[in-house]
Amino acid sequence: MNVRYRVELSQAERGELMAMLSGGKRAARKLKRAQILLAADAGRSDEEIARTVAVSGSTVYRTKRRFVEGNPERALSEEPRPGAERKLTRKEEALLVAAACANPPQGRARWTLELLADAMVKLTDHESLSGETVRRRLAENGLKPWLKDMWCIPRVDGEYVARMEDVLDLYAEAPDPNRPVVCFDESPVQLIGEVRQPIPAEPGKPERYDYEYRRNGTVNLFVCLDVNRPWRKVKVTARRAAEDYAQCMRELVEVHYPDAECIRVVQDNLSTHSPGALYEAFAPDEARRILRRLEFHYTPKHASWLNMVEIEIGVLRGQCLDRRIDDPNLLVSEVAAWERQRNATGARINWMFTTDKARTKMGRAYPKTAKES
Repeated sequence: MNVRYRVELSQAERGELMAMLSGGKRAARKLKRAQILLAADAGRSDEEIARTVAVSGSTVYRTKRRFVEGNPERALSEEPRPGAERKLTRKEEALLVAAACANPPQGRARWTLELLADAMVKLTDHESLSGETVRRRLAENGLKPWLKDMWCIPRVDGEYVARMEDVLDLYAEAPDPNRPVVCFDESPVQLIGEVRQPIPAEPGKPERYDYEYRRNGTVNLFVCLDVNRPWRKVKVTARRAAEDYAQCMRELVEVHYPDAECIRVVQDNLSTHSPGALYEAFAPDEARRILRRLEFHYTPKHASWLNMVEIEIGVLRGQCLDRRIDDPNLLVSEVAAWERQRNATGARINWMFTTDKARTKMGRAYPKTAKES
């Protein structure tokens, strides 16, 4: 006869389980076990728990038993499962990883599971090896040799570190309305129109549109983002020349921050992002008047990810621009509507990368500090 196990959670255990269910990515089985423990603690019967959590009665029983005989961690974890011995030894797995990280055979652009399995048969005593075995061992080591990721690899030197810490320190400062920090960047948008009218969505059928499209040129987006308050401004222009950049800087000074003593602008190293652009667009006195209220801070080369506005542009593209828009006037109105709604909801970028974290993660860029520690 089965023993009846009673689950009684402490306040701390109850809080941990509730936190687990409320956020974060967890395995579905672990979440179900947490639900079982909370329901059992609330006094529900095994039958009711099994029905509401959508598990078997034996799962409810085992979870309660492992909690009573052990602890919450044991109840939430997977029990060891018997299985066949691993086909590859540790040494052979290391050989597989080394092969996957090396160049593929001559005449092949990339490794495949079948190619790697054949290579392992030649390098070991195995008569055969399945692609699934290769896939599992590669997955354990986080490898997908048939994929390539294009990446801009920066040169991390003293200049890189100096600019990175300058920007991160700006983000960490207490908000000062007289010295706001504004992230600035630009992004091209291609105007794309439909060749044939899309078919609207119906119950059971998604919207359908033709694969063919028509290019109607490009426009440019200048985007400003206040680091310390929920405000952003998107300006659509026909180009991104030095004169257009200079006009954005003048609008920052005269329209958006007329009372600020100094506006600190975080931007990348584009050639037009310089004081000289204002002298190309305005008379010397006017250019100097604007520049007296601006302070430029540049992200390191190949590190535009340090500019918060890059994240905001990604949000703009995902929420507003991920569709075909062929009319510049329609684009202006749609972007303006998105801007108003996002400002009204108080949306902000949750920036968590600090100077201290940068020094921890990039110890190789701080050789003196690393030696001292």
